[in-house]
Amino acid sequence: MARDFKTGISRRPFLIGAGAGMGALALGGFGALAQDDKFPSKTINVVTHAGPGGGTDITTRMMMLRGRRVFKQDMVVVNKRGGSGSAALIYTNAQPRDGYTIMTITQSHIFQILQKKVPLTIDDMVGLARATDDPQIVVVNAKSPIKTADDLIAASKKANGGLKWGTTFVGGADHVAIHLFCKAAKGIEYTIVPFKGGGDIVTNLVGGNVDVALLNYAEGESQFEAGELRPVCSLSRNRIDALGGAPTAREAGIDNVASTVRGFACLSGVPQDRVDTLSEGLVKAMKHSVYQGYLSNGGMPADSVIGHAEWTAEIRRMHDDSVGALTDLGLL
Repeated sequence: MARDFKTGISRRPFLIGAGAGMGALALGGFGALAQDDKFPSKTINVVTHAGPGGGTDITTRMMMLRGRRVFKQDMVVVNKRGGSGSAALIYTNAQPRDGYTIMTITQSHIFQILQKKVPLTIDDMVGLARATDDPQIVVVNAKSPIKTADDLIAASKKANGGLKWGTTFVGGADHVAIHLFCKAAKGIEYTIVPFKGGGDIVTNLVGGNVDVALLNYAEGESQFEAGELRPVCSLSRNRIDALGGAPTAREAGIDNVASTVRGFACLSGVPQDRVDTLSEGLVKAMKHSVYQGYLSNGGMPADSVIGHAEWTAEIRRMHDDSVGALTDLGLL
C-alpha cells in the first residue's frame, strides 16, 4: 500500500463496481469521514513507545481512567516499542489520519524526527494536550560535599573531564538536558554514565558510583524522604514544595529550565474539528481530581495540563531548542 507522506492518505487500489456500489467505493476514506457525524463513534487507540509500568504508560492509563467517560468510547493502549519512539511514529504514520489513532509523545519522538529516523517532519506533529511537565532536579548523594550550584560548578572544574552524571542513554532527553544545564552553568565539563532507567541511576547515586544526576521527583521520592539524596536545585520555573526549600536553577544564577514532558498528539491531516474534540476531551479528563491527584503525588504541577494551541507551540519550541544540543553532541 502506497502512502502520500504529505497528506497521510493511503492510496488503495480498488475495483469499481456498478451503480450504488461504485458511488460508495468512489467516496473512499473521505466519504467515511463525512458520514461519521458524531466523533468519536468507536475505539480510540493510544500509541505508546514505553513498556508497561513506565512513566509514559502510567500517564496514558491515568488519562484513560476519565478519558473513556469523557469521550463515551473505549480507549486502548497500543504499545510499539523500539527506536526511542521511532517505532511508534512509523506505526502511527501507517494508520488513517482520522483521529482514532493518537500518540503519547515525549522529547524522544522529536529527536527521532530531527535525526531523520522516520519519514516525518515537525510539521506533521499536531499537539492535542500536554499531560505532564515533570521538572528535573539536580541531585547528589546526601554525603556529597556539594550542597549548592556554586559547589557543583567548582567541583566540576576541579574534576578531570567534569563530574560523572548518571543518565538513561546517550543522546536521550536526559543527556540533552544535562548538556544544556552544564552549558548554562558557565560551560562546565561533564562525563555521561548511562544506565537502563531511573531506578538504576538512583541506586548508583546512593551507592556513590556517580557524582550527580538529573531525576524527576517521583524517581527519587523514597530516597529524598530517607535523607539519602540531596537536591542541589530544581530545573523548574517555581520551587518544588516537596524538596524542602531547594532553589530553582534560575534562583541559583543558572538560566535553565528542563522537565520530562509527556503529552498526546496526532499527525497532520486529522480534521480540525476532530483535533478540537480530542484536545477538549483530553484536557477535561486530565483536569479531573483523579488525574490531578496523580500529578500532585508525583511532584508535578497542576498546570502540566494544557491544550492544543499551547502544546503544539511547545512541541515546536522543543524541536528548535534541541537542534543546537544535538548538533553539539554530534548527533545531527
